[in-house]
Amino acid sequence: MSPDNQLELFDVVNQQDEVVDIKPRGEVHKQGLMHRAVHGFIFNSKNQLFLQKRSKSKDSAPGKWDSSFSGHVDSGETYDQACVREAFEELGVTLSVAPKIFAKISACEETGWEFTCLYLIEHEGPFSLHPEEIEGGRWIQIPDLELELAQSSGDFAASFKRVWVEYLSK
Repeated sequence: MSPDNQLELFDVVNQQDEVVDIKPRGEVHKQGLMHRAVHGFIFNSKNQLFLQKRSKSKDSAPGKWDSSFSGHVDSGETYDQACVREAFEELGVTLSVAPKIFAKISACEETGWEFTCLYLIEHEGPFSLHPEEIEGGRWIQIPDLELELAQSSGDFAASFKRVWVEYLSK
């Protein structure tokens, strides 16, 4: 386990998303404990979605296409605070406040046992991609994304696919 996995602390939650413990990231993931995350979908004025390609050095879904930004909620942090932090850390997008939560997904295997809040943001770019987190990114039309998901589902992070299904259901 890397030292970073020990320094990063997550709130462990129960099935009602109530905090029951605090543990290091590595332990939370190794034991499959429920915790919290955020995902953001950034759309431009052409209704294209910005996708990020995760760095190959990531410990989960390396090199896979994913939400515009995503990340864990740190211990003691709210979903909204994590949204603002992750948008800035991964893409350089400054949000004065988080937008309203669009959807909340219950913890399940596809999300990596994360309760996940999805936020929708309008932004035209350009972005300042965090090189340790993101290998690249692209804008995509929704029909093209649907086609890629049908033909090359394995190219996408499992959590993104689960969050995308929730987005489409709203």
